[in-house]
Amino acid sequence: MSIKKSAAVALVAALGVTGLAACGAEDGEKAAGPSGAPAPKTVTLVSHDSFNASNEVLAAFTQQTGFTVKVLKSGDAGEAVNKEILTKGAPQGDVFFGVDNTLLSRALDNGIFVPYEAKGLDRVPAAYQLDKEHRVTPIDSGDICVNYDKKYFADKKLAPPVTFDDLAKPAYKDLLVVENPERSSPGLGFLLGTAAKYGDDGWQDYWSKLKANGVKTVDSWELAYNQEFSGSAGGKKAKGDRPLVVSYASSPPVEVLYGEPQPKEAPTGVSTGTCFRQTEFAGLLNGAKNPEGGKALIDFLISKKFQEDMPLQMFVNPVAKDAALPELFTKHGVVVDKPETMAPEKIAEKRDPWIQQWSSLVLK
Repeated sequence: MSIKKSAAVALVAALGVTGLAACGAEDGEKAAGPSGAPAPKTVTLVSHDSFNASNEVLAAFTQQTGFTVKVLKSGDAGEAVNKEILTKGAPQGDVFFGVDNTLLSRALDNGIFVPYEAKGLDRVPAAYQLDKEHRVTPIDSGDICVNYDKKYFADKKLAPPVTFDDLAKPAYKDLLVVENPERSSPGLGFLLGTAAKYGDDGWQDYWSKLKANGVKTVDSWELAYNQEFSGSAGGKKAKGDRPLVVSYASSPPVEVLYGEPQPKEAPTGVSTGTCFRQTEFAGLLNGAKNPEGGKALIDFLISKKFQEDMPLQMFVNPVAKDAALPELFTKHGVVVDKPETMAPEKIAEKRDPWIQQWSSLVLK
């Protein structure tokens, strides 16, 4: 989900689970149409590496529209957005999925999308619709939050932290590992969350406290979660010794789904007062060769069928009001009632200076 390679999906990869790279034939024109009809045309979806959808759902799109989806993965979200900026007007595909609110202004300012108001958009709450010109359509949301190792805190008879303030307390000294916001999506989201919480002039003091309290910084989510964090399957194998990590609110359900043997309860929890809300969008690319197919695909991405498929494919939350979450999420996930948020315009203005300030403060 954000600039991002979705950490939840990266967790699936770390556990050896592979997903769908594309639906149908490599060349859509070679695929057979429904009921012997002429072969359907191809619509190309460009996305970050973490896009995933079930064969059944993408086949339903083909049956409904006559278009076969070809998925072109282009690295993490930041890399994928930059590629589309460089090819503006002559895009790699028809629709781009995966730009989130931390990078949205960069994509819009560079004109890589053209306006399209999707059918069914009235089912998506206005809070997710950040572009009034409908150059992008909200598809999913998720929360970047600190995760904790339940066993560690139970063994120590120590209550896990709940809020940003808690993380700076002496009781949690040398326990937290975070990602570098210059290199990592969850790292950037966590930095933005602290800026939203403590303000433009207050987050630096907060990070000074975290540094004094022994926070550890690594370059990627994979290193933080699967090497340093003691609560994950990967971290246990690597003998990680940090029981607090910046990850996603959806990480506990993933640990349950792919645990061997599957646990009755998630081994990790979420500090719900440390969360920053991410929303991912899709847009019709400027210069798309198949704009008709692109519009149909965007409509489908917010359909109930696709929205209900997403949680167990990409471990994100649907944005459509009529889409239900699977039991895995309702039983083992958490609801973040008051995540930190920030306007894309402010992120655009502050993102790079804040990252530079963070580097000078934390890495030196």
